[in-house]
Amino acid sequence: MVIRLTTARSTVAMRRRGRPAMVTLAAMTALTALTAGAAARQARPAAPTEATASREAGEPIMAIVSIKSQQVTFYDADGWILRAPVSTGTTGRETPAGVFALIEKDKDHHSTLYDDAWMPNMQRITWNGVALHGGPLPGYAASHGCVRMPFGFAEKLFDKTHIGMRVIISPENAEPVEFSHPSLFVPNAEAIAAAPAKAAALPREAAEAAKAADEAKKAAATATRETATLTASLRKLEALKTRAAAELAYADKVLAAAKTDEAKAKAEDLKQKAAAKAADLATQLDTAKADAKAKLDAAAAAKEAVKPAQARKVETAKAALDAKLALEPASVYISRATQKLYVRRNTHKPAPDGGGEVFDTTIELPITIRDPGKPIGTHVFTAMARNDTGLRWSVVTIDNGDNAKDALDRITMPQEILDRIAPTALPRSSIVISDEPLSSETNYRTEFVAVLSNQPQGGFITRKPTANILVENDRTDDGWGFFFQRNPEPQPVNPRQRGGQPPRQVQPYYRQWQPGW
Repeated sequence: MVIRLTTARSTVAMRRRGRPAMVTLAAMTALTALTAGAAARQARPAAPTEATASREAGEPIMAIVSIKSQQVTFYDADGWILRAPVSTGTTGRETPAGVFALIEKDKDHHSTLYDDAWMPNMQRITWNGVALHGGPLPGYAASHGCVRMPFGFAEKLFDKTHIGMRVIISPENAEPVEFSHPSLFVPNAEAIAAAPAKAAALPREAAEAAKAADEAKKAAATATRETATLTASLRKLEALKTRAAAELAYADKVLAAAKTDEAKAKAEDLKQKAAAKAADLATQLDTAKADAKAKLDAAAAAKEAVKPAQARKVETAKAALDAKLALEPASVYISRATQKLYVRRNTHKPAPDGGGEVFDTTIELPITIRDPGKPIGTHVFTAMARNDTGLRWSVVTIDNGDNAKDALDRITMPQEILDRIAPTALPRSSIVISDEPLSSETNYRTEFVAVLSNQPQGGFITRKPTANILVENDRTDDGWGFFFQRNPEPQPVNPRQRGGQPPRQVQPYYRQWQPGW
């Protein structure tokens, strides 16, 4: 009512004042509109744009995708090098926030999930179908869970990245910050210098030990066959001797029962023959036993020799493997949920079932975390480059909890890790601390897959899980074995899933891997 009255009075005043008043009011209205528009533009963040650092870029170490700002940034040892807008998963099919790594690259990929959709320059981060790839960018989240990048950007990026490169998907904006802490690995210069020669020599030693173990097994098998034949011969002789003794005893009875001289003569002859036969068999048995003892002792020694030879084979193969892997960056994952520490290093062996590369999974240890019931957050510590003290580290935090320093303060690093990993730690090595367990998508063909359970992840949990594969551990003579393990316990489904559908637990199922998943 008041507004209408004021408007009416203003209209009357303008009529009285004439055209100048109308012009003045129009100018004031236009100025107000321009000022409001400028304020709105200033408040609205600028849309992400594609950018390249002005300096010469090094090898990409990590990529950070910000779901909030719809942007991906790639970093080398000295900072950001490439930046571009992205389109992540839409509501109900959200891209999962968490810690990943590249596990497969395909220049001309077509989806087997979404009607053969073209996904050029695809760089996979989970085997159930989450990837970075070229695609249309409408300016907002619009994918089915993947991270779409500009087509040209994805093509330019494709040849710069490597399998195992860290990919961090953060719900908020995040970036690496320089960081130091006594718990971070400090390599030994002498160990680093000796690593290549050690990696070259130990596989030969492992091959020799494997050959010796195989020869010991063959010798033991041959000795076992020979002793089996020998034992059968001894048993036969013992049976014949027993029978000859029985015949001699029978001859004694016949002789004792003989009444006539003729009967006694026949009985005596029978006894002499039986006695000669028994004596001859006893001699044969004694001689056979004497001969057999040396062979049986040799067979027993051959069997005993297998154990240390086999142990030596395993020991040298493990040493050769560690020496080879010492030339690779190591990734360590520490889970507050499972109270375990896991280590992954890429063997660069092609997976036997045809997809990706094999990651070594031989180290999995319990770990002590102070105040295990208290959230610790999710922090990714990365060795960016060598420096005078060993390694220069950074940290990226993507989930609330302790700050990075307090999180590391709560961890007691196992001595085995300090002995096996720290002396030869290389740039691109990493330590991830998280409240989360490893996702069930983590297996022998991945580095680590860990998803933030307090963030929406519809584009992750609605996909079919990869198979729970169990394959025999098969070390090869060059020290590089395939190390497979059961997928970790499935991660709890996110209770905050959006899109109007209740969250569902995806049950594991079993299938053969097929290219294109």
